[in-house]
Amino acid sequence: MVEIGEKAPDFELLDTELKPRKLSEFLGKRFVVILTFPAAFSPVCTKELCTFRDRMALLNKANAEVIAVSVDTPFTLKAFKEANRLNFTLLSDFNKEMITKYGIVHENLLGLKGVAKRAVLILDPKGTVVHKWVSDNPGVEPPYEEVIRIVDELNKKYSP
Repeated sequence: MVEIGEKAPDFELLDTELKPRKLSEFLGKRFVVILTFPAAFSPVCTKELCTFRDRMALLNKANAEVIAVSVDTPFTLKAFKEANRLNFTLLSDFNKEMITKYGIVHENLLGLKGVAKRAVLILDPKGTVVHKWVSDNPGVEPPYEEVIRIVDELNKKYSP
């Protein structure tokens, strides 16, 4: 599993427009908040991503960009993004490469093999993991206010 203080492994995944996107293209000027979630359109995942959507102004103010990743297809993620008016990038890890590299895989979740664990990783502009929250329980939501507070504090003390 990727740990605090380590450089986050780069990855390339398709976005909702079928465009390949690398983690490295998001790095450099902003903090990157990576959300991984088990399944689009499930109740807890919908609530989580909509909660981050509703707090994007605070995250943008704290100089952060959000990327959400699941093993759903790009087509499913596009429908999910549109249905919920999500205002950040969604990426498809359909082949389970990123979640495997990062060690955030549910081997068996309700009979579904190899879905993403619910996790929040905060990377500094250089790509170093500065905060990590991972849940083995897919019903547990991330600590939203804590994520915003941490990004805000890091932004205030970070000097590129």
